[in-house]
Formats: sequence, structure tokens, C-alpha cells
Amino acid sequence: MAVHTSSAAEAAAPTTRERILSEALNLFAQSGYGGASMRELARRVGIRESSLYNHFPGKAAILEAIVAEHGPASSASRLEEARYRQLARQPAAFCRQFALDLVEQWSDPREHQFQKVITAERNRVPGIRAKFADHFYAREQSLMTDYFRGFALAGLVSTPDPRETARLFAAGLIYIRLEHYVMGAAPSPRAKVIEAIDRYLAFFLSLIAAGHDDDNKKRKPKGETRGKAAPD
Repeated sequence: MAVHTSSAAEAAAPTTRERILSEALNLFAQSGYGGASMRELARRVGIRESSLYNHFPGKAAILEAIVAEHGPASSASRLEEARYRQLARQPAAFCRQFALDLVEQWSDPREHQFQKVITAERNRVPGIRAKFADHFYAREQSLMTDYFRGFALAGLVSTPDPRETARLFAAGLIYIRLEHYVMGAAPSPRAKVIEAIDRYLAFFLSLIAAGHDDDNKKRKPKGETRGKAAPD
């Protein structure tokens, strides 16, 4: 039994690479990328400085690895998981699951550190801005668009443009994050954030509900002409 417990503990322990990235995120957030040294990072991890290079060729590679595991990269990875694929015909459940996962991500102190680092360093480190914006945001947006396109093709939502619908969905969530996690003196209580999420989801889903366009046509006032300005 003791051997089994020891083996389980060892399996759950973070790898050296994971420890390097965790300590690097702390160090970059505290000292800035430019002010952080490989020597100090090695000291924090508890290994020799030369050993760092067995895992990463340099400091820029460590920052790239951090970017690859946080922010939009982590959101994109979630969208490829089986639990999301199972919601490919459930738009309401999909939107709520994605929003709730974002709340968990926003509440993670590591995410706060990551946002601090990427905001400060994305214009200073060659390639990081392009990798962060073009690769990771593009991947997340492409996957999100695919979901909404699938919903539309299955007749589950009504939208003339799945890409813009995906962007609209994300934009509302970003605003909630700004309001409850960024702009205030302290993050809002979780219950208040969930209330804001539920209110937004109800509104957003009503906008893209299947048959929404037909309902609008039925309610159009008599005499209204599509594409023509109303008389003065």
C-alpha cells in the first residue's frame, strides 16, 4: 500500500518542465521578461542553470511555451476536447460550458500573471506578438466559428455569418471579464459573475434562436421596404 501511495504521489508531482514554466511565469510577472535572469529562474526551480538548457534553448523559448499554454491557447485546446465535441448539437449547453470554463480560467491567479506578462512583453520580444495574436487567437476563433457553423447547418441557430456570431459571443464575454475582473479594485464575487454570464447568455441565445429571422419578418410593419430609406 505504501509503495502504491508513493507511486501515485510521484505521478501527480509536476515535471521539471512544468516547474520551470510555473516559476518563469512568477518571475516574469514580478521582474519583467527583461529583468528576469536564467540564473534566478534556476535558483527558484532548484536546479543548475545549465540544466535549464536541457529543457529550453533560452529565455525566449520559455516565454513562447508560457504563451502556448495560457490565454486563448488554453481556450482553443478546450474546444478540441471530447466534452465539447459532445455539445456540437447543443448550442445553449455549448455556450454555457464555454462561459463557465472561462470563469474558472479568469479566477486562476496564473491567468492574472499571464495577462500581466503578455501585456508588458508582447511588443518587446520578437515573434511573441505575432504568435500570440495570429496563431492562438486565430486558432480559437476558427474553432469557435466551426461550432456555430455546425449549429447553423443543423438548423439549431439562425445566423447569416457564423464567424461574426462567434465574434459577437466572445465579445460579450470579454466585456464581462473587463467589468468583473479587470476594471474594478477587486474581482467580483463568483455569484455576481455567474449572474452576469447567465443574463448575457439568455440575451445572446435569443438573438440567434432558430426561426428568429422569420419572427422578425412577421413583426415587420406594413409598408417597410427592405433596403430603402423611409420617407421623411
